[in-house]
Amino acid sequence: MFPPKNRIKREKIHERCKNICPPKDTFERTLLHTHDKSRTDLEQVPKIFMKPDFALDDSLTFNSVLPWSHFNTAGGKGNRDAASSKLLQEKLSHYLDIVEVNIAHQISLRSEAFFHAMTSQHELQDYLKKTSQAVKMLRDKIAQIDKVMCEGSLHILRLALTRNNCVKVYNKLKLMATVHQTQPTVQVLLSTSEFVGALDLIATTQEVLQQELQGIHSFRHLGSQLCELEKLIDKMMIAEFSTYSHSDLNRPLEDDCQVLEECVINKVSQIEEIDTDVVVKLADQMRMLNFPQWFELLKDIFSKFTIFLQRVKATLNIIHSVVLSVLDKNQRTRELEEISQQKNAAKDNSLDTEVAYLIHEGMFISDAFSEGELTPVAVDTTSQRNASPNSEPCSSDSVSEPECTTDSSSSKEQTASSAIPGGVDILVSEDMRLTDSELGKLANNIQELLYSASDICHDRAVKFLMSRAKDGFLEKLNSMEFITLSRLMETFILDTEQICGRKSMSLLGALQSQANKFVNRFHEERKTKLSLLLDNERWKQADVPAEFQDLVDSISDGKIALPEKKSGATEERKPAEVLIVEGQQYAVVGTVLLLIRIILEYCQCVDNIPSVTTDMLTRLSDLLKYFNSRTCQLVLGAGALQVVGLKTITTKNLALSSRCLQLIVHYIPVIRAHFEARLPPKQYSMLRHFDHITKDYHDHIAEISAKLVAIMDSLFDKLLSKYEVKAPVPSACFRNICKQMTKMHEAIFDLLPEEQTQMLFLRINASYKLHLKKQLSHLNVINDGGPQNGLVTADVAFYTGNLQALKGLKDLDLNMAEIWEQKR
Repeated sequence: MFPPKNRIKREKIHERCKNICPPKDTFERTLLHTHDKSRTDLEQVPKIFMKPDFALDDSLTFNSVLPWSHFNTAGGKGNRDAASSKLLQEKLSHYLDIVEVNIAHQISLRSEAFFHAMTSQHELQDYLKKTSQAVKMLRDKIAQIDKVMCEGSLHILRLALTRNNCVKVYNKLKLMATVHQTQPTVQVLLSTSEFVGALDLIATTQEVLQQELQGIHSFRHLGSQLCELEKLIDKMMIAEFSTYSHSDLNRPLEDDCQVLEECVINKVSQIEEIDTDVVVKLADQMRMLNFPQWFELLKDIFSKFTIFLQRVKATLNIIHSVVLSVLDKNQRTRELEEISQQKNAAKDNSLDTEVAYLIHEGMFISDAFSEGELTPVAVDTTSQRNASPNSEPCSSDSVSEPECTTDSSSSKEQTASSAIPGGVDILVSEDMRLTDSELGKLANNIQELLYSASDICHDRAVKFLMSRAKDGFLEKLNSMEFITLSRLMETFILDTEQICGRKSMSLLGALQSQANKFVNRFHEERKTKLSLLLDNERWKQADVPAEFQDLVDSISDGKIALPEKKSGATEERKPAEVLIVEGQQYAVVGTVLLLIRIILEYCQCVDNIPSVTTDMLTRLSDLLKYFNSRTCQLVLGAGALQVVGLKTITTKNLALSSRCLQLIVHYIPVIRAHFEARLPPKQYSMLRHFDHITKDYHDHIAEISAKLVAIMDSLFDKLLSKYEVKAPVPSACFRNICKQMTKMHEAIFDLLPEEQTQMLFLRINASYKLHLKKQLSHLNVINDGGPQNGLVTADVAFYTGNLQALKGLKDLDLNMAEIWEQKR
């Protein structure tokens, strides 16, 4: 930076130079001439030097500027190369001079602008120097003002702020000291079983930790420790409640009655046949009881379970009534709060807004007015700690008191009393008060407890049932014993459902499982029995004992039930030859009589155990199908020849089996109606089994009738194929035919109804006419009134007379005229 004297000197030099320079016009002409000359000189410079990308490190550029190919020092051309090198150097120097002259000329043209720029720079430096001096003076003045006027006042403010912070730290430390004592205090409360107070203290401390002591490193583990304490208190309360419940529920259920665990022990100990020294386990001892003993034990257990559930329900009803009372109290409290808020709003509107904001002992006057009508509450220590520095903090004495060490939640403590039916008021802290949704959930949980108690009773009963069923004991029960057991279990299930309002499914499932096993055994026993009966059946007509006739008579009114045995009257009555069913006579074999009784047992079992209706229907359908198929194998299939040892299957055997099948077909609609009345509508589709069975039976009966006709058809073919029209009359052939027809009639007339006998003989007669017509055509005997025609007519008349003389066939229309060929 030049001093001002140097600047003036430079300006004088510049002015002198301007005077020396030629005039402007002369200068411009000279400049123009010089510019033209410079331009001409610049044109001498090769264009390669003017390129913006000129660089000697490029080989092509270097070779163009310095053509070394022209220089060759070898041989005798050294002098010429040296001259060329010197010439090139002078040329490049000339180019440099031209460029320097032009640069100097350009600078001279802009000298005025350079001078002005330098002058402006010097002026700017002068301005900066003056500004720096002014700033220094201003800083000195501000420092003096700060020292004289501000420093003392700011120090006073800092001291006041420091004092306020110290007060806050002191209060915070007192609060920390109080929080530090939370765990010992909780332990003291727990030692006296003050669970509610301990939980309240933990909740208050947790709130202080989250709001006022958040981030304190020394308390970083206290929150989790308090949570563990809550869990511990929860376990202690559960244990205490469980102890109380256990002692209450294990009181003697009745006078002179023991608790459930001792019930089985007492019953087993009374049985003299059980050696407890040999059989140690209680379950094994219990399995040695016979059915009456075990049944009485089960009945006693069910009775105790019922009383136990009633006691649980009574206890839970008390708890439930308390919950409902609290819900009702909450509703009334909300209504009172709404009324109070409306009154306070009206009173606040009447107060002057300016007076309402005046300070009165740390509270607004409006708060002071409301104090007289609301329940007094503790002063919020948090509001005191957050007050202005002018407010007085808690004294050291007051800090030690619990009211001053609790957090802001202490100001919210309000008591609400809930009256229960016993007349006891429940005091609930506002922080601990449950919401309506939580109370509703609690009420539902109480009901779930009752459900759980019922389920546990049923599970224990199932365990007792299964322990006795391990050796197949329940599967070996007879029908009456299992029915008695089933009714007892169903009664217990209904009783518990009435107590708890819900049906427990475990015992019901176990009963259904045992019922299925019972049904399987029930069915297999009877199917095996029926199989043995059929394998020993000789297919002869059996006498009908009076008890079976009574059995059939009991079904006549449409109700299926096994009649009670008569002690003496049945023994005096003689067996009948046939079974009378609704006025019709049925000649039957002994197997069918027992089958009727078995069918009635299936129906009776459905009445006694309704849960097995569908299974019984399936099993009974299987039994009826088995009887039909087995009968077909033994009679139509001639299986009885090998099984029983019959010599042949006679027409009487066939007719008897047909009549037995007809008896079963007669009862199928009655059986169907019985099951239909006990099936739910959605399972009516199962009744189609009876339709299929009826069709199978009818087909079987039709096959038997066809077999009887086929027997006679074979006989006619054998006899009439040898028939000769000659004397004597009647011929031996027709005598033999009439004899066989009489035997057929004698075999079936007492077995089949008269209508069936007539229909059967009409079919047999049609076969007879067909074979006779065929033989007459073969013999060329026609209805021409000749001798042969007379002989045939006499034989036919003999056949017709004998046939119509048989019982039930007198009015039979034989129509023998169609056996004759038309006269040719």
